[in-house]
Amino acid sequence: MKKLLLASAIAALTATAAQAAPTIYGKAFVTADYVNAESDLSLAPNQTVSDDYLNQYDENTVQINSHASRIGLKGSEALSANTDVVYQLEYGIGVDGDSNTLKSRDTYVGVVNKDFGEFRAGRNSSVLGYVNNVTLTEGFWDNLGDSKLEDEKELRALNMLDDSRQSNSIVWIAPKYQGLPVELALQYASDEKFTDSKNGYGASLMFDQGTGFTAGIAYSKDMDAYNKSEDLNLSDSNKPIYNKDGAGYGGDVIRGTVTADLGKYVAYPVKVGAMYQQTDYDFAGSSKEKGLVLSGEMGLNNFAKPASVYLQYNKTDNLNGFSDAESDQIVLGGKYMFKKNMIAHAYVGQNSADYARVGNVTTTNGGVSTTAPGIIKSDIDVFALGGGLEYKF
Repeated sequence: MKKLLLASAIAALTATAAQAAPTIYGKAFVTADYVNAESDLSLAPNQTVSDDYLNQYDENTVQINSHASRIGLKGSEALSANTDVVYQLEYGIGVDGDSNTLKSRDTYVGVVNKDFGEFRAGRNSSVLGYVNNVTLTEGFWDNLGDSKLEDEKELRALNMLDDSRQSNSIVWIAPKYQGLPVELALQYASDEKFTDSKNGYGASLMFDQGTGFTAGIAYSKDMDAYNKSEDLNLSDSNKPIYNKDGAGYGGDVIRGTVTADLGKYVAYPVKVGAMYQQTDYDFAGSSKEKGLVLSGEMGLNNFAKPASVYLQYNKTDNLNGFSDAESDQIVLGGKYMFKKNMIAHAYVGQNSADYARVGNVTTTNGGVSTTAPGIIKSDIDVFALGGGLEYKF
């Protein structure tokens, strides 16, 4: 009898340990990219700027790049008959060696209950991303959200605002209600500063009944459109246009998406999608940023392995809230799946942007020079073609 009880106890402990064991996952995605980047400042003949990196810039180079490579742990364990604890720790890594620092991605702990839904607390992706199944570009051209140049010495293809990750946030994903084909998610992000705090929130709703057609809408406030380091005022010439000691500014974002798998209705393996987004920044004198994405992907049947080709067009008006700053981008790419977890990528694309930023401009009239903050505009063109291998584990 004692042996039977001992065997039962060991079996129970083994089952518990197996259930609690986390899953290790990740991916390594490395490409070789030929990049040609050019830029010219749009200044009057009597104007100069001290940081003129963007003036008559022309570079041709081959880059080895790591794209969204990551490693993570995730799992779940039963808390009660109807409730599970869920967790995820995910970190970005630079396979190309440019960065040896782990960067936090979605890291959270939460609970899932069939009646109350799922709660996640920690660092979570914005709910804007919950409705984006439209963008297809990968590798070098996975640049939605690269709307500013962090380093003026290195040009990038610029695009509309994208969803971000929110630290100190909680997400609630509602349970399914009577089989309705919709998913509702709510999010709150706390800005844990003692002064000038600006807490954010958002919501998303996705419709998908499994027939090949989806539609989504999402909204966020003071989360994705939030600059913590500067105040801007473009409307009053008597006030400083730029204040580094300011409290920062926020903004509202609304995004709508639709996709259709035409292969569900006609004999063509084509998927199409469209996304429209509008961002209303809070700084004085700003214009609403308007972004559009159109995409299409077609499966190729004359290959030994699954393959596809895609085309995506991105257009942004009033980039970063600056009037008449625009961006146009078109990318043609393809994927070849050696296996489900081994994917070859190839692509070619072009981005042209009228980029605006705030900086100090020196104007010389009659031998007298004056320096004042102003809006600096640059014409930026980026062409890139490349490809690489993505390995998932």
